[in-house]
Amino acid sequence: MANVGVWAQDWPNRPVRVVVPFAAGGSTDVAARLVADYLSRSLGQQVFIENRTGANGNIGIESAARSESDGYTILIAPDAVVSNPHLYKVKYDPLKDLTPVVQISRQPIVLAAHPSIGIKTVAELIALAKREPGLRYALGSGVGSAQHMVGEWFARIAGIQLQAVAYRGGGQAINDLVAGHVKLGSLGSTPVIPHYQAGTLLILAQTTEARSKSLPEVPTYQEAGINGLVLDQWVGVFVPAGTPAAIIARINSEVNKALADRAVNDALDKSAQEPVGGTAEAFWKRVQDEFSKYASLTKDLGMKVQ
Repeated sequence: MANVGVWAQDWPNRPVRVVVPFAAGGSTDVAARLVADYLSRSLGQQVFIENRTGANGNIGIESAARSESDGYTILIAPDAVVSNPHLYKVKYDPLKDLTPVVQISRQPIVLAAHPSIGIKTVAELIALAKREPGLRYALGSGVGSAQHMVGEWFARIAGIQLQAVAYRGGGQAINDLVAGHVKLGSLGSTPVIPHYQAGTLLILAQTTEARSKSLPEVPTYQEAGINGLVLDQWVGVFVPAGTPAAIIARINSEVNKALADRAVNDALDKSAQEPVGGTAEAFWKRVQDEFSKYASLTKDLGMKVQ
């Protein structure tokens, strides 16, 4: 117990690295930077972001999982942590090599469209896709991500064929979508919202069971006739397994304070990310449940290991 107390008192006494496994500008990166900025102030040490991209987040996730369990490496990642092992030959076990600390947020995955595609509803898109099979849609994360699963799930229920185009992050995907190089996107809501508000992109549907308060006028997939398609994309904080309990408790406490901060809370809300917070135990249960859910979903959709 004495050693635990020492860890709690001494940590942090140098900068803390936050690994984000996707490129800047996407939902995960936005949430991570808001939390990291707050932690830099509250902890009195620099908390800096390192974007380690590639392989649908696996490169960054593995890097964090293999880091020293001393509290100086934190992983902020989306649900790819628990979906990737069912699709990729990963070199980490999310249930053994990482310890969940706290959930930051949840948000819808949205079906976005460039206005030049000439449709405004899900029904119109389905009709178009039946006339033109293989329409391309952008992903802000890799093949096998929750965004990809939603796209394939939608296509299966609707009886259409779509072709996924994967990017290293939502920011890169949104650039091509806004430019019209690709006409559709299955993306986290964060990078889409500003362009939707500016009228340069449309949002046809969102995956949450109820409409996000940031997108009250956008129908859910179920409301648009795609029955059963419900999925939250979440972002959470993890540390390497073996990190001292006192440090985990401190990170959990500080992140919960960040999520209660008005500026952080408002910034998340504006990007359609609902702040969550809570205990490490609650997030650990969600991680276990989501691991099982994605195992079933990948099997049902016939998605293969890459």
